[in-house]
Amino acid sequence: MKKPLVGILMGSESDIPVMEKAAEVLSELGVPYEIDISSAHRLPDKTADYARSARERGIEVIIAGAGMAAHLAGMIASHTTLPVIGVPLKSGALSGFDALYATVQMPPGIPVATVAIDGAKNAAYLACSILSIKYPEVGKRLERYRESTRKKLIEKSKKLKKQ
Repeated sequence: MKKPLVGILMGSESDIPVMEKAAEVLSELGVPYEIDISSAHRLPDKTADYARSARERGIEVIIAGAGMAAHLAGMIASHTTLPVIGVPLKSGALSGFDALYATVQMPPGIPVATVAIDGAKNAAYLACSILSIKYPEVGKRLERYRESTRKKLIEKSKKLKKQ
């Protein structure tokens, strides 16, 4: 698994701090990815070409984050049948709710799995869940992560009860 399996796209440079969290999760779980900026509105040809060529380049899941009008995930989904996970980003006067609605309200036949506002980490975990169907080792790493999280919470609970 050296070539990227997950593509992470974002609409602008200002989205990097949130979308890098998806990259961090994928790195921790040993899933190769690529990351880029590709605006649905300012770079529509680049975005469409990316989506159309993703499968033949080995990409199996695409994570797309955008704020405000948030058409990036939907545009990508309209050009590929690969799973697309949308990350609505907190921005603008509506604090990301406009992006959430734009990402989750897709027409029949063009689905976009949607996570919470600024939910790039969960987008990466969902991508790993999808990949685990084909790559059991990804599923095992995801299970180890979840078990580690459970153990940490149990320990925190024990410490809290002692106080």
